[in-house]
Amino acid sequence: MVADLDSGRVLGGCGPHEHRTPASVQKLLLAAALMPRLDPAQVVEVKREDLRDLDPESSLMGVVPGGRYSVEDLWLGLLLESGNDAANVLARLGGGAAGRPGGVQAMNDEARRLRAYQTHAATPSGLDGPGQYTSAYDLALITRAAFAREDFRRYMATRTAEVAEQRGRVAFGIRNDNALLGAYPGMLGGKTGFTDLARQTYVGVAERDGRRLAVTLLGAETAPLGSLGEATALLNWGFGRSPDESVGRLVAPEEKKGKDDRVVIAAGDGRGGAGNSSSLSSPLALGLGAAILLSVVLGATYRRRSGGRDG
Repeated sequence: MVADLDSGRVLGGCGPHEHRTPASVQKLLLAAALMPRLDPAQVVEVKREDLRDLDPESSLMGVVPGGRYSVEDLWLGLLLESGNDAANVLARLGGGAAGRPGGVQAMNDEARRLRAYQTHAATPSGLDGPGQYTSAYDLALITRAAFAREDFRRYMATRTAEVAEQRGRVAFGIRNDNALLGAYPGMLGGKTGFTDLARQTYVGVAERDGRRLAVTLLGAETAPLGSLGEATALLNWGFGRSPDESVGRLVAPEEKKGKDDRVVIAAGDGRGGAGNSSSLSSPLALGLGAAILLSVVLGATYRRRSGGRDG
C-alpha cells in the first residue's frame, strides 16, 4: 500500500487488508507501543532468558548476558540492525512486572488504540509466532504513529552508531540495514524483514516536495525486484500522482468510530476480515506495472542464515 502520512490519503494498494506474516517490520509496532514508556537514558541489564530462545544466526545487535546497555542504544540496535535480542530486552523492560509477555500485550493494546484491527503480535521481534499477522493497511497506521515521534525519526535516519556496554565500556559498531537510506532521494527511513514464512517485508517513508509517502509491503519475493525494488517502484508511482488523489484514507485513533470505518477498512469486519479491496487494487496495479518497467532493480542482500530467519 502507498499512503500519505500527513494527509492520511491512501493512494493505492493491492490486498491491503489481507492477513500476512510481518517478520521484522513488526518492530515498528514495538517502537510505537513502548517508546513513549521508556526513558532512553535508562540502563538495563540483559538477562540470559532474553537470549535463550533466539537463533544465534538470526538478526542480532550483539548484546550479551549480564551486559548493561542504555535504552537508546537498544532502540538503535532494534531499528538499525533489526536486533531480535534488543526486541526481547525492550519488551521485557516495557512489560513491567509481566515481563516480555507484558510487552507483547502492550503492542496489541497499541494496535487496538491505532485501530489496526488486522494486527496481532505474538513475538516482539517479528520472528514467527502462533497467530501472528498484520496487513499492509495496518502497517501504514503503525508507521504513521511511529514517524510522528522525533526520536523515532532520528533513529531511523541514523546510518551508523557505536554501542557501549555500560559496565565494561566495551564498544561495538552497528549499521543501518535499510539500503534505500541515502540511495533513494528523500528517504527518511525504512525497515526490512525476512522469514521463510513471511518472505520479504518492508516499510519505507520518503519525502519529496513537502509530501511524506509511506510504502508497506508484505510477502515480496526476491524476483523480479525484491522488496527494495518494489518499494522504489511504488514510491516513484506515488510521487507521480496528484497530492489530491486518493482511494481511501488512514483512520486516526482519536476519530469517533462509526459506519465510515467500513468504508476505510474496505468492507472488512474490523476484527481481521480481509474485506473487498478491489477499489484499491486497480489504480495501483496499472501504475506499478508501468513503474516496474521503468525502475532500476536494486541489489539487496537479505539474511538467509540458518533457515533464513531475520524476524
